Amino acid sequence: MTDSKNPPVTQAQAEDAVRTLLRWAGEDPAREGLLDTPRRVAEAYGDWFKGYQDDPREYLARTFEEVAGYDEMIVLRDIEYESHCEH
Repeated sequence: MTDSKNPPVTQAQAEDAVRTLLRWAGEDPAREGLLDTPRRVAEAYGDWFKGYQDDPREYLARTFEEVAGYDEMIVLRDIEYESHCEH
């Protein structure tokens, strides 16, 4: 969540942060094999955390229209789940 105290971070700023981490680890971000790494890492983080932009009320508001004659629980299986705990 962003506000006036925490403005959104741009793609370019995220990529610069990855370059900084690469330098901190002793790598050269300008090395041929690493040139595209900052973009890939920033995009991966964007994908991993894209759910923060979703409104859960939209999902929870969904209902089934055709319910006549059904009295059993619906079970969904094989739902992907990943946790990115802060610790």
